[in-house]
Amino acid sequence: QVQLVESGGRLVQAGGSLRLSCAASGRTFSSYVMGWFRQAPGKEREFVATLSWSGSTTYYADSVKGRFTLSRDNAKNTVYLQMNSLKPEDTAVYYCAADSRTPRYFSRSSYIKQGSYDYWGQGTQVTVSS
Repeated sequence: QVQLVESGGRLVQAGGSLRLSCAASGRTFSSYVMGWFRQAPGKEREFVATLSWSGSTTYYADSVKGRFTLSRDNAKNTVYLQMNSLKPEDTAVYYCAADSRTPRYFSRSSYIKQGSYDYWGQGTQVTVSS
């Protein structure tokens, strides 16, 4: 079993920054593909970003590219989503996800899909005021 615990969500003004963290249990965290998704009120959950097990490759949704940065610290079993230049449309519950079924080929087409992840966190609320 893998447990994911997100933190860092809060109310922030437009143009501001936040860093979300996702702490994971599991002895093989360094082999997990990690991702972030978000769900705004009344909308479906959508892909935000994903990161390979080594941290060398990342993919982002077009809506956040250039503003968000995903990174990982395998020594701390933690991934970080640095969010800059926040906009009101970034308001959502942000979910951390892990694919522990490795090794698998890390492709954008696979890891933008929710079904590619087998563990999910409970989510953390990010609210961006205008």
